[in-house]
Amino acid sequence: MSHGGWRIRRTSADLDRLGETESVFALANGWVGWRGTLDEGQPYGMPGSYLNGFHEQHELSYPEGGYAFPERSDTVISAPNAALVRLWVDGEPLDLRTGTIRRHHRELDLRAGVVRRETEWVSPGGRGVRVVSTRLVSLPRRPVAAVDWTVEPLDGPVPVRICSDLLANERVPERADDPRAASVIHDPLTAETGRHDGTDGVLVHRTEHSGQRVAVAVAHRVAAPDDTATDAELTGDRFRLALTGPLRPGERIRVTKFAAYECADVDGTPADELADLVVAEADAARADGFDALLDAQRAALDAAWATADVELAGDPELEQAVRFAVFHLIQSGRADGDRTIPAKGLTGNGYDGHVLWDTEGYVLPVLTYLAPELTRSALRWRHAHLPEARERAAELRLTGATFPWRTLGGRECSGYWPAGSAGLHVNADVADAVLRYVAATGDTAFLAECGAEVLVETARLWHGYGHWDDAGAFHLTGVTGPDEYSALVDDNIFTNLMARRNLRGAADAVQRCPEVADRLGVDPAEVAGWRAAADAVHVPYDGKRGVHQQSAGFTEQPEWDFAGTGEDDYPLLLHFPYLELYRRQVVKQADLVLAMLRCPGDFTAEEKARNLAYYEARTVRDSSLSASAQAILAAEVGHLDLAYDLLAETAFQDLADLGDKTADGLHLASLAGAWLVVAQGFGGLRDDRGVLSFDPRLPRRITRLVFHLRWHGHRLRVTLTPDTAGYALPDAGPGDAVELWHHGERLRVTGGTPVTRPMPPVPDPGPEPSSPPGRRPARRAQEAAGGD
Repeated sequence: MSHGGWRIRRTSADLDRLGETESVFALANGWVGWRGTLDEGQPYGMPGSYLNGFHEQHELSYPEGGYAFPERSDTVISAPNAALVRLWVDGEPLDLRTGTIRRHHRELDLRAGVVRRETEWVSPGGRGVRVVSTRLVSLPRRPVAAVDWTVEPLDGPVPVRICSDLLANERVPERADDPRAASVIHDPLTAETGRHDGTDGVLVHRTEHSGQRVAVAVAHRVAAPDDTATDAELTGDRFRLALTGPLRPGERIRVTKFAAYECADVDGTPADELADLVVAEADAARADGFDALLDAQRAALDAAWATADVELAGDPELEQAVRFAVFHLIQSGRADGDRTIPAKGLTGNGYDGHVLWDTEGYVLPVLTYLAPELTRSALRWRHAHLPEARERAAELRLTGATFPWRTLGGRECSGYWPAGSAGLHVNADVADAVLRYVAATGDTAFLAECGAEVLVETARLWHGYGHWDDAGAFHLTGVTGPDEYSALVDDNIFTNLMARRNLRGAADAVQRCPEVADRLGVDPAEVAGWRAAADAVHVPYDGKRGVHQQSAGFTEQPEWDFAGTGEDDYPLLLHFPYLELYRRQVVKQADLVLAMLRCPGDFTAEEKARNLAYYEARTVRDSSLSASAQAILAAEVGHLDLAYDLLAETAFQDLADLGDKTADGLHLASLAGAWLVVAQGFGGLRDDRGVLSFDPRLPRRITRLVFHLRWHGHRLRVTLTPDTAGYALPDAGPGDAVELWHHGERLRVTGGTPVTRPMPPVPDPGPEPSSPPGRRPARRAQEAAGGD
């Protein structure tokens, strides 16, 4: 994989890493997602053509069942694939595993929002062709995706056959070597109806168990020599447009395919009506033309990049990686529909396509500042599934609402309850995302319509779940925090502090929205109870070691035998039983460190430094969620080289396939973490008090850092150099202003001259915290800067 400017390129077939390339080159618009498979469909790592929320259900089986165990799980399935354009050259299929590749070049253009491909291939029979294609999934047009494909001879005349396919029930390979891989359901779609008219066709299918219906239509424009024969055929699972004829030097065949996708509940829109809808959308896209789609795509991305772009002078490769990360965040959500963002987005079937706390914990904190309308839509999706969350709470004998650990359709899908149902912090993560969104946007309408109700029901969960001890402290016991190498612990600090934020946020919200309080039956006594519990939340501390305990008693558990753990033993969950992991001081991912990031006011600077050092030595980063939080706290404490190296790890998680899991789809939380490290780590952005605060500091390699964020409708530009920090409102009108804090100084930024302040020196933090043997991130900062 090579990187240049705004384009990410692959210049070889690299058949051993097809799945990784397909994820990296995936295109989506928050509704439709196409993996970056080859146009001809073969060879592939894992084909995928996804619709947000489209899934099938399957039964969960347990060797030993138990009360309130989920009975069914959701898993993402592919909608019919409209990206396929197959080619036969003198009867031999274009296949990069055969013949001779003279040139193979693919690139993802982050500014244009397209994937381009050019291949020069000589068949085993000696016939050469050049294939060029451009594909897009339209950001402005929700149902629409398109591919523009051409073929021409290289050296002499060639007979060709081209088949533009719309194919349902593609074969998806299974992975049995990793419990995180998807559950594959073969042939999940049942054909309902289909039709074709000339070069156009439509298929409608339904699922058996989830009760969903999907319709996909394709409309074509074809430019070909006059002696090219055209034929179309339709079966239950395929519509095919076939073009056959000779190609002479100087001639070419161009096929432009416009596709439209839609799904609905089977008891909602009838099959014929859904078919008519997508046919009209595909026809409209064809009438406008491929160039119009390209122009609209570029315009949408130009508008997005005005806020989302990041400049990192001094490390162009890392700058490109951060842009790649932000691009995939931009295309992961939609503002014009109440849909959320799965952990893999629409780039793969990893984690069964489930929505996890990754969304509210990592992705939405970024989108709140770059594209807040996408955050609003995702949070409205959570609100829409409050009925299922209330039902789950009642099933678990809890109060309020309990959002699922893993889901697609709103119900709990995690069959392993110590890491699923016990991971109650997901509820505080949802509440935290609501509070941050409202603070950053001032969207009081959303608070009244959706947000306050989410806050109330999650606050009721915490107030009912916790208990008081004789000394007046409030405890949350038997929970699992972010660190999944610890389970069913007492007083996990992250959970406790996030629950405190949730309780206080709910109390404030019902005061701002008394009509919501009346509707939900919230009285002053209940609000007083929330505040009292928040004030009394227990925060475990080990006075002997001078550090906070990730959970009660954690620092007194046996240490992990790192010296006896080999490099091939990671990730530990694939090589050690949970019984061994749960009882020792080994941390899968940032937990207490994440608590210090989310709730910074609950720790002193000295406590943060000591805690970071203690937990850095025990955190193995077997989760892609970890590096960004560790980087941000390392930057805050002053360990800028460590922070820089951790930034590189989170930014290159998928571009370099650091966890060997990119083939299953991109790690959106890790991609979001790249922007968070830039803004919160080196920009020093904090938002826990509902105001903007910056304590910036730059690593030595970066000579200039520029990023933007939105705050109450304004676009704020932050420009950092080793000597100065500048804040400006480039789009501000008369009277526009933003108040913020810079290293403890209150500033008012208006539409006039940017406000510039000096960058104070970074205090010497002392020796860098040690990491477990072999687990320190690869050194980038020192090598790039010429250090040791």
